[in-house]
Amino acid sequence: MGLLSLAIWTPVFFGVVLLALGRDEQAKVVRWFALIGAITSFLITLPLYDGFKLGTSAMQFVEQGSWIERFNINYHIGVDGISLWFVLLTAFINVIVVISAWEVITERVNQYMGAFLILSGLMIGVFSALDGILFYVFFEATLIPMYLIIGIWGGANKIYAAFKFFLYTLLGSLLMLIALIFLYTKSGGSFDILTWHKLPLGITEQTLLFFAFFSAFAVKVPMWPVHTWLPDVHVEAPTGGSAVLAAIMLKLGAYGFLRFSMPIAPDAAREWAWLMITLSLIAVVYVGLVAMVQKDMKKLVAYSSVAHMGFVTLGFFIFNDLGVAGGLVQMIAHGFVSGAMFLSIGVLYDRMHSRQIADYGGVVNTMPKFAAFALLFSMANCGLPGTAGFVGEWMVILGAIKANFWLGFASASALIFGAAYTLWMFKRVYLGPVGNDHVKELKDINAREFLMLSLLAFAVLYMGVYPKEFTDVMNTSVADLLKHVATPKLN
Repeated sequence: MGLLSLAIWTPVFFGVVLLALGRDEQAKVVRWFALIGAITSFLITLPLYDGFKLGTSAMQFVEQGSWIERFNINYHIGVDGISLWFVLLTAFINVIVVISAWEVITERVNQYMGAFLILSGLMIGVFSALDGILFYVFFEATLIPMYLIIGIWGGANKIYAAFKFFLYTLLGSLLMLIALIFLYTKSGGSFDILTWHKLPLGITEQTLLFFAFFSAFAVKVPMWPVHTWLPDVHVEAPTGGSAVLAAIMLKLGAYGFLRFSMPIAPDAAREWAWLMITLSLIAVVYVGLVAMVQKDMKKLVAYSSVAHMGFVTLGFFIFNDLGVAGGLVQMIAHGFVSGAMFLSIGVLYDRMHSRQIADYGGVVNTMPKFAAFALLFSMANCGLPGTAGFVGEWMVILGAIKANFWLGFASASALIFGAAYTLWMFKRVYLGPVGNDHVKELKDINAREFLMLSLLAFAVLYMGVYPKEFTDVMNTSVADLLKHVATPKLN
């Protein structure tokens, strides 16, 4: 078993052990076991970065073995410059989520922790899979633990939110399964994704495949107008569920565009780029305006996620190096920043049991340490230079201007909306005099919460100051992808 397999199956193993052996009366042991599992899983991913060779777009840390021999389905995994950082990001966020739930979850602790550990391994599997059916299995399997996390530990309307999440994402994936089977027959009986990249396909075939993949990945991103499930799910999900959903699960759809839609159907991708750009700009501008009128903090940040992910798909479909690399950087940055925003809301909710902006005011007077962290994360959400939130958006805007000035101008306007809704929320929640007696009684963050927010703050600042560490890994793979997409593949 290689490093990549260990990265996938170690958290799954720890999660299964927790489900089998953990009990609420052993909650303390369960929490420590989950933390050891999460940290071990993260440490396993570090040698992947250390041993990754720059200057090549070839898959690295490749493992391959027969799985279902009759249909030529293989356990085939590997990472390149596009997928490597998402493996590390997933393992890192999993550690943060385990720490965040330490005192908050008091019932079915083993099941909660186990679900997140299993989910972490499955998501790493999505980013690593090089076999079409293996990808599909991992992609769909991630729905199960997240469905349970929302449905068991969610809010008052959790069952509705869990079903909505499951149905939207499952129905979108059925057309993708048909596309995978078609590619299997077209390639002469192979589910190898890299082989599919070289298939000569007619424009009609490419178009049908493009929209089959679009049905699965656009819902997952989520792109406008199939984004309506996300705010409801975020509002009802527990804090850890919202953090993982925003930080990692939304990235599965965007990653799918780069691994399937663009390289398998490059001519269709170029032909329908105008549609992808239009939908992305609507998400960036219109959904940003929708975020401004939200009264619930979680709902505001949920709409903010849709707007930020609009930058990602916009960057991908302008087909230049700044745009695609900027979209990838934005995905990583959004993982840090959106996760931090939801966990910060969770800190307040644990104390006040309210997410309504009107119920707060003057939190800085009673929680100064926490307010400092919240200010940093809010500024990163606005795209302040020196934070992770700036780098990807700026690269995408530059790439858009390179493609078309007015396209860049329209996308840059989103920075104004982002600053408006984020800073307005910060002002109403944190600044001014103490809003009410409940706020007056608030206690500042404890050592556990300080550690959790410090790790995220470090990640946000490090990425903002040293983005080269991130872009160096992806540059060669991005250049190779663009070269591949630019070459006609028509049969």
